[in-house]
Amino acid sequence: VLLLACAEDLECVPGFQQKVFYIEKPFKFTEDQLVLNLKFDDCKGNNKLNFQVSNPDFTVEGDGSLVALKNISEAGRAFFVHAQSEHAEDMAEILIVGANEKPGALKEILKLEGNSGIPRQKRAILATPILIPENQRPPFPRLVGKVIRSEVTEGAKFRLSGKGVDQDPKGIFRINEITGDVSVTRTLDREAIASYELEVEVTDLSGKTIDGPVRLVISVIDQNDNRPMFKEGPYVGHVMEGSATGTTVMRMTALDADDVSTDNALLRYNILKQTPSRPSPNMFYIDPEKGDIVTVVSPVLLDRETMESPKYELVIEAKDMGGLDVGLTGTATATILIDDKNDHPPEFTKKEFQATVKEGVTGVIVNLTVGDRDDPATGAWRAVYTIINGNPGQSFEIHTNPQTNEGMLSVVKPLDYEISAFHTLLIKVENEDPLIPDIAYGPSSTATVQITVEDVNEGPVFHPNPMAVTKQENLPVGSVVLTVNATDPDTLQHQTIRYSVYKDPAGWLEIHPTNGTIGTTAVLDRESPFVQDNVYTALFLAIDSGNPPATGTGTLHITLEDVNDNVPSLYPTLAKVCDDAKDLRVVVLGASDKDLHPNTDPFKFELSKQSGPEKLWRINKLNSTHAQVILLQNLKKANYNIPISVTDSGKPPLTNNTELKLQVCTCKKSKMDCSGSDALHISLPLVLLSLLSLLCKSLA
Repeated sequence: VLLLACAEDLECVPGFQQKVFYIEKPFKFTEDQLVLNLKFDDCKGNNKLNFQVSNPDFTVEGDGSLVALKNISEAGRAFFVHAQSEHAEDMAEILIVGANEKPGALKEILKLEGNSGIPRQKRAILATPILIPENQRPPFPRLVGKVIRSEVTEGAKFRLSGKGVDQDPKGIFRINEITGDVSVTRTLDREAIASYELEVEVTDLSGKTIDGPVRLVISVIDQNDNRPMFKEGPYVGHVMEGSATGTTVMRMTALDADDVSTDNALLRYNILKQTPSRPSPNMFYIDPEKGDIVTVVSPVLLDRETMESPKYELVIEAKDMGGLDVGLTGTATATILIDDKNDHPPEFTKKEFQATVKEGVTGVIVNLTVGDRDDPATGAWRAVYTIINGNPGQSFEIHTNPQTNEGMLSVVKPLDYEISAFHTLLIKVENEDPLIPDIAYGPSSTATVQITVEDVNEGPVFHPNPMAVTKQENLPVGSVVLTVNATDPDTLQHQTIRYSVYKDPAGWLEIHPTNGTIGTTAVLDRESPFVQDNVYTALFLAIDSGNPPATGTGTLHITLEDVNDNVPSLYPTLAKVCDDAKDLRVVVLGASDKDLHPNTDPFKFELSKQSGPEKLWRINKLNSTHAQVILLQNLKKANYNIPISVTDSGKPPLTNNTELKLQVCTCKKSKMDCSGSDALHISLPLVLLSLLSLLCKSLA
C-alpha cells in the first residue's frame, strides 16, 4: 500500500516528484517483488539516469521500479534512493511503517532531523541511517548499508570513524573505500549498545578530507531475547483479615531489558498458582497490566482464625509480547500475610482457680490460663490481667507471662493465717489492643481465685524491737537492766516462750529463761572497746514450744552514762634540754581523760614540793588541757625526775601523780650528747614528800 506524503506539482520540478514514501510493512518482502514505483524527472529527458539504494537488499530499475533482490523478513525502518542524471539529482526517503503506526512516529524513532524526509539542500555525501537486527548469526562480515556520494572524484576514498570502528569497541563496522558499502563484522547486542554514531568523510589519495564529515547513525533493532525479571524481591504483602473485596494487597513489578517501545518489553501479569488453595483457589487477582494484587473473596472468607494458614504464596508470571503465547516469561513468588485484628476476646479456661499458700511466704502461687484465637505475635493475643476485687491490702499482684500468656498471681505482702485463712479474688483479662467495635468482653473474661492460707509456726516477736535502755556505767553486778516482752503470733496454738542470750560481746549480761529479766554479770564499762558511741548492743532469743520450735530475735541497746572513773594521763613523759640553753622553756605538757565532760578538763597542773634551798623549775598553765615546764636556771648534765600532779574536773575529782623525766645534755655544734649523764639528782625527802602528797589527795 502506497501512501502519498505530498502532492505532485502541476508544473515540472526537477527531481523526485514525491520525496517521502511510506510502505506498510508486509510479513516479508519476496525476491523480485515490486515494492513501489519511483518517479524521477529532470525535466530534460532523464539522460544518463542512475539510481543508488542505501539498503543493499533493494534495487531501482531504470523505469523507477523499486524491487527486492531476495526474500527479506527484516528490512529495517527506512532507507534512501539517490537519483542522478546529466541535469539533476535528488533523493527520496522510503519509510517502512506498521499497520497501526502513524507516519510521524517513525521519524521520532529514527531521530531524524527536520519535519520532512531529506533536507532540500544539496549534499555531496548521503549517509542514511542504518538499522541492524541484534543477534544476527554468521557469516560475517555482512553488508548492512551504503553511503552515497553525489560527486565522483578520481582517487577519492570513503573513511569511517567513531566508536565501533577505530574506537572501543573497535572493528565492529567497516566501509568499502570505493563503493561506500557498510558492513558489520560480528553479532550485535542492543541491550549492551543500542546505537552507534559514526562519521563518514571522503579523502583524496593523500588522506586529506575533501568532503564531510557526515554523521552516520546505526541503530540496533531489538529482538525479543530477554525474559522479564523480578528484581525487587522478596515480595511480601499484608492484608487485614475481613478486608473488603477488591482491597489492594501489593504490586508486582518485573523488568524487561528489551526495547520498551516495542512489544518485546510489553508485559502482562498472571497468577499461576496459589498455595494453599483453601478456602478458595482464587483468593486473589492480579491486574495484568499494572501488577496490582487485590483480594477477590468476600470478607467472611478472609478470616484468619478459620484459614488453613494465614500465609499465602502466589506464583506470579510476567510475560512479554503483551502476553501472547510467543512471549518470554519470568516468575516470582509473592507472599501474602493475613494480618490479625482483635476480633476474639481472651477467655479463662475455667471459671474458678484454687491456690494454697503458707503464711509469711511471698511469690507466685498460681498461673491462670486463658485462650485467645488471635495471632500470638500481636497485641490482639497478649493478655493483661487486673484484680478487680478482694485485694484491699494490696497483698496480691498479677503479671502476664510473655511466653505462655498466663496470668502469674503472686503474694507480695506475707499473709497471716491468724488474721484470715481464706481470700477470694475476682480477676479480669483483656488484650493489649482494643477489641474491634462489634466485639465485647463477655463473662468468660473474668474468673475467681480461691486462696487458702496454711498456718505456719511463726517465731515469737519482741515488743519493741529494738529495745533501748539507759544505765550508768559501773552498775553493780546483779543489777536489773530490763525485762523484755515477746509474744507468739500463733495465738491459736497456746505455746510457751523461753529466753536465752544470743550475742553478748563483753559477757556482761544474763536473761531469765521464763520471765525475760536481763541482769548484769559484770561491771558495765563505758570505756570498753565493745561500746560504740556510748552504746552497748546485745541480742536475745525468744523460743516457742512448737515442733519444731520457732525462734525470734530481739536487739537491746544499752546507753551507758559516764562516771568519773579514770584519772587523767600526762604526755609526754620525757624531755631533753641543753646544759647551756638560753631558752629554759623545757616542754609543753598535755593531759587527756577517757571520761566524758564534765569529768575531764579543765585540768589542774601542779609541781610537788622541791627540796633544797633553790627551786630549779616551775610549771605554768597554758590552757585547760596544757601547761609548760620552765627551768629557773641552767642545770649541769644529769637526769632529773620532776614530780607533777594533774587533776580532772570530776566530782569528786581524780588526780594522777606522775613524773616527767628531764635529761640535761651537752650540746656542741648543733649536736646533743645525753650519754654518760650523772646519776639521778633527786633526794629521798622529795620522794617521800611526793608519796605523802599522793596519799592525801586520794583520801580527799
